[in-house]
Amino acid sequence: MTEAEFGLLDTDEVETPGDEWEEVDVSDTEADRIARKRDREFSQFRERIKDADQFKVEASVFDDATYGALYKLVQDGHIDAFGGPISTGKEANVYTALSGEKEVAVKVYRINASDFKDMRGYLDGDPRFEGIGSDKKKVVTAWVRKESSNLKRARRAGVRTPEPIAVERNVLVMEYLGTEEGRARRLSEVHIENPQMAFDVVKEYMRRLYDAGLVHGDLSEYNIVFHEGQLYIIDLGQAVTVYHPNAEEFLERDCRNVANFFARQGVETSPDDLLAYVREYATPRDNDDTDRGADDDAVAAEREDGETDDVDDPAA
Repeated sequence: MTEAEFGLLDTDEVETPGDEWEEVDVSDTEADRIARKRDREFSQFRERIKDADQFKVEASVFDDATYGALYKLVQDGHIDAFGGPISTGKEANVYTALSGEKEVAVKVYRINASDFKDMRGYLDGDPRFEGIGSDKKKVVTAWVRKESSNLKRARRAGVRTPEPIAVERNVLVMEYLGTEEGRARRLSEVHIENPQMAFDVVKEYMRRLYDAGLVHGDLSEYNIVFHEGQLYIIDLGQAVTVYHPNAEEFLERDCRNVANFFARQGVETSPDDLLAYVREYATPRDNDDTDRGADDDAVAAEREDGETDDVDDPAA
């Protein structure tokens, strides 16, 4: 990781952490309707995708409605051409694509290939998923919309994440973090020249997420990436609100993962210290706490010390 300047984003107004009570629409989407209709143009599109080299291995686990989702995203102008795979996993694959002159990432959750056992711990107890049961299509549809919503919420709170662009059924189009040389590198894959400054940024990101009523739930050096001189948090699909019954357990695990990683890099920290910081300087259940620091203890303390919201001159 080369020397660069990390600057924290200004926060924006974030809705209070009550939106977890809003119903998630898991009814049939346009992608499902396209798949049922199976017109000639869609059928030809499906065959082109299935025959493409980057999709051949995955074709057997994509149902017709997944192709319908990709087809709809192409029709809507979000995708013009597909590229190669960025990453593959047991629940989702991520591909590059072109949208106009801009490169984007297309995350495809595979409905038929996963039993979603790992998802249940994040879904059970969340009112948005009541009544969904074990219906894989409904679970994935809700999960993808949840990921898009979490990304938007994190960005409004001043946390750098990929920008979500469009959602259709089990497909999420978002900002591509990478260059012509490939995807952005994870912290686990780079040499960090200034671990203390990198830790300070991640610590502040965790506080801002919690202040906005979110807990990442799977935060570690594997889903923090370095892109264009800045640190970004990725993979927010499993993030839960502070009202989730396991939110505090997930927060403690995030703090343990992050603190232990940076301790191995020479930073003087511990899981307990990081957890205490997040809890002391974030007030997630306060309706005013995300109004640009109106009731934000951490921001207020920085201003009293004469500091700004940005972290200056770090290197990583």
